[in-house]
Amino acid sequence: MPVRINLPPLTRALLILLLLLSLLNASFSVRSLIRVQAVPALAIIPARSLKYPWTTLTAALVETNLVSFAISAITIFYGGRYLERAWTGQEFAKFVMFVTMIPNLLTFAIYALWYSVTGTAFLVAFKQLVPEHTVSLFRASIRIRVKHFPAVFVLLNSLSGPLLGTDTAFFLSWLGFLTSWIYLRFYRVAPLLATTATGEESVIKGDASDTFAFSHFFPDSVQVLLDPLADSVYKTMVAFRLCVPFSEEAIDQSNEQASARAEGGLPSLMTGGRGGRAGGRREEAERRRALALKALDQRLNAAAAAAAPAPAETPSAPAAETSTMEPTTA
Repeated sequence: MPVRINLPPLTRALLILLLLLSLLNASFSVRSLIRVQAVPALAIIPARSLKYPWTTLTAALVETNLVSFAISAITIFYGGRYLERAWTGQEFAKFVMFVTMIPNLLTFAIYALWYSVTGTAFLVAFKQLVPEHTVSLFRASIRIRVKHFPAVFVLLNSLSGPLLGTDTAFFLSWLGFLTSWIYLRFYRVAPLLATTATGEESVIKGDASDTFAFSHFFPDSVQVLLDPLADSVYKTMVAFRLCVPFSEEAIDQSNEQASARAEGGLPSLMTGGRGGRAGGRREEAERRRALALKALDQRLNAAAAAAAPAPAETPSAPAAETSTMEPTTA
C-alpha cells in the first residue's frame, strides 16, 4: 500500500514550483559537465536580471545543481509543513514573501554595485518556536538543538564563500538570517497564547522575549560580545522609527508567549503532526523555563545594580581607640 504524505497546500505548491522552475532553468540554460548555469529570467544575475522583476521571487526556487536542490527540497518539506501548520497558510505566505524578496533585493543591490566596480529563514522561525528541541541525526550519532541551527548554517555559508566561491550563498544566508529575525522580532502579529490574554482576538506584535534576543542564537561565550552590538543596532532602529521600543509589558507578554509555546499546541518538528512525545515537550519546556528565569534574573540584577546608591565611606577608628581593644597580658 503506497505511503500517503500529507502536506499543507502552500508547502506542496512551493515544492512543485521548486521542481518545475529548476527543470525549466536547466532546459533553457547553457549546460556543462559540472553544473547548469542560471537563466537571467528565473534567477538573479547582476546587470542582466533587472528587466525581470519577478526574479526576486523565483530566484529562491531555482537550483542549479542536485545538492542544492536536495537541500532546498528537504528544507521546504520539513520546514514548510511545520511552519504552515503552526502559523496557518496566510501567515506562512507572508513570512515566505518577506524573507524571500528582501534578501534577494539586497543581494541584487550588492551584486549590482560589485559588478559596476569589478565587472536561512526557516531556521530562525524554528529558533523562535522550538529553540530547545533536540534533533538527532544519523541514528542519534549527532544531536543538535534547534536554536543552534541558524548560527551553524550561517557559519558554513560564510566559510564556503571564500573557500568554494559560493559568495551568493554567503550573502543570501546572512541577509535571510537578519531579515527573518527582524520580521519575527519586531513586526509579525501573532495570536496571544499566554494565559494573561484578555480575549480570543488578543494578539501580540513581534517577539520581545529574552530567549529570542539576537545574541541567543550564538554560544554563551559570544553573547557578551554581541549584546552591546545588538543594543546599538536596536537603538538605531528606534531612532529612525523603524520599530517601536519594547515596553516591560511587551517583554513580559513575550516571555509568557514563549513559555506557552513550549508547553504544547505546536506540531511535531519531524512528523508535522500535532503535539509529539509528552516527555520531549516537558523536557523542552523545562529548558525554556530555566533560560527564561536566567534571563529574568540577569535583568533584575542589572536593574538593581543601576538603582543601588553608592556605599557611604565609614570613618576609620582613631589609633588610641584601637590600642585599648588589645588584650592585656597577665
